[in-house]
Amino acid sequence: MTALLTRDNESVRPDPVDALRPPSDREATLLGRGMPTDRLRGWIVTLVLTLIGGIVRIQNLGTPTDKGTPVFDEKHYVPQAWQMLRNGGYEDNYGYELIVHPPLAKHLIAIGEWLFGYNAWGWRIMPALAGTLIVFLTIRIARRLTRSTLLGAVAGILVISDGVLHLQSRMGMLDIFIALFVLAAFACVLCDRDQVRQRLAVAVREGWIDESRFGPKLGFRWWRFAGGLMIGLTFGVKWSALYYIAAFGLLTVFFDVAARRAAGVQRPWVGTLRRDVLPALWAIVVIPILVYLACYWAWFASETATDRNYVAIKDIDPGFWAWMPPALRSLGDYTMNVLDFHANLVTPKDKPHPWESKPWTWPMGLRPMLYAYAGGTDATGCGESTCVRATMLIGTPAMWWLALPMLGWSVWRSVFRADWRYAAVLVGYLAGFLPWFTNLDRQMYYFYATPLAPFLVLGLTLILGQILGSAKRGFERRGTGMLVVALYVGLVVANFAWLWPILNGNAITNDHWNAELWLPSWK
Repeated sequence: MTALLTRDNESVRPDPVDALRPPSDREATLLGRGMPTDRLRGWIVTLVLTLIGGIVRIQNLGTPTDKGTPVFDEKHYVPQAWQMLRNGGYEDNYGYELIVHPPLAKHLIAIGEWLFGYNAWGWRIMPALAGTLIVFLTIRIARRLTRSTLLGAVAGILVISDGVLHLQSRMGMLDIFIALFVLAAFACVLCDRDQVRQRLAVAVREGWIDESRFGPKLGFRWWRFAGGLMIGLTFGVKWSALYYIAAFGLLTVFFDVAARRAAGVQRPWVGTLRRDVLPALWAIVVIPILVYLACYWAWFASETATDRNYVAIKDIDPGFWAWMPPALRSLGDYTMNVLDFHANLVTPKDKPHPWESKPWTWPMGLRPMLYAYAGGTDATGCGESTCVRATMLIGTPAMWWLALPMLGWSVWRSVFRADWRYAAVLVGYLAGFLPWFTNLDRQMYYFYATPLAPFLVLGLTLILGQILGSAKRGFERRGTGMLVVALYVGLVVANFAWLWPILNGNAITNDHWNAELWLPSWK
């Protein structure tokens, strides 16, 4: 371990002689089960499955479109990204009234349009790469949570086979980027937890953990800093990152308290408050805000971006905010206008959107979304005179229909078994789910559930790990568990293969189309 602990103002390096001693009970509790030693195999598995995931995401990426144009909400973000590309990073079309999200994801989409042009490949390649990185991160996170390369591979297969992540990786929309950056932030939080425990284990081994009743200082925590950067990037995509700031901030605090308690610190809560909370606020709150502002670099540098000179044009009295530069005040007013837009984006009672859904339907995917549909003479290639080409956002039922049991089991393991792994996954899932219940009149759609999908996969993987069982429990028990896990993974892959035509807009017969619609709410 190259990082240093600090004893008051004195830097302390681990003693190589002490490292040869057998670990004490405190050290063993802190370190827990070590990471798998098959690092090479772990990386080979990760990279092979990530490559497979990338091929699955990118194949036929240019289809389907709506007669060559963007599909559904692509119609908002794709032209905005193209406008950014032409303007140098900002939107300025005042006649286009739907610039209601921060610019980062549109900057990323613009990179693809710069590379491939204004076509489906151009506006979808960056989401496809984001979806591929989600496969990579899910494998590594699952391996860290379970301490098993096998279960990391299982998680990789499951995440490749999820319909929501698959289709959102093939759409020029924003939510796949939220899922990516949130998952990256979660990975950083987990790495920070392990690093903190390793540093405290050094203090225990060297015998100076009790020199202060609050425990030692832990030095600069690079993983926590990186987590703040990732949350900041999420913030630069959509404001829903605010909930992850709160959720992951609290999660790191509880991880720190648990680590100090395991190390035998006399006052673990007070020690965490004194040693860790202020640096955590800097990393998890201040850094994301700074990153968010940095995402508006082109907006600040321009003179004609949307609402760039809002306070001057409207002649707004700054009042208390006179000390703030006009550009920041304009961004503040612009932000309040956007907030007002979202708060009043309610469903018309006389004309609801046909594919709108509410959050209680999302865990099981009870109300999917039809992105595109062509039938009759507009669809050919199925071998019959009339065909259907439909693109439907739907989660693989073999996984999504187990969401509620997964959540229930996670709560039970978290509360009654103090299993931090389930608790962490539960925090990540609920941070993306519960906030949507605060304004149920607002228009909502199933694609808002995209960030839930990786945490669903991680929760299911933890359960599959328990079903698989430890090798110490005997060949028969392990073999039975392996059979159950293999059958379930096979079921998920088969389910994904069955949904493939409607996830990718392939031509199918009318009978096949009707056979894909399992529930009345899917129609």
